[in-house]
Amino acid sequence: MSTSDKPLLQVVRGDATAEEIAAVVAVLAARTRAARARDGAGPRPVSRWADRERLLRGSVSEVVRPRGDGAWRASAYPR
Repeated sequence: MSTSDKPLLQVVRGDATAEEIAAVVAVLAARTRAARARDGAGPRPVSRWADRERLLRGSVSEVVRPRGDGAWRASAYPR
């Protein structure tokens, strides 16, 4: 049995109804959300280096590149 075939929740003893299992899942999900909120462990921000948005074409003002004297030097400045 691979890890994807294993059940996430298994009733070992007794005969739980669908409503009882749903209640247990709701409680576990609420506790997980509360723990993440308390720890501040939300989704990690993506670094600008790994952010693929920088590969997309920006607005027209961002596309204009420096030209003329000093253009090479100005190309290293942040936009």
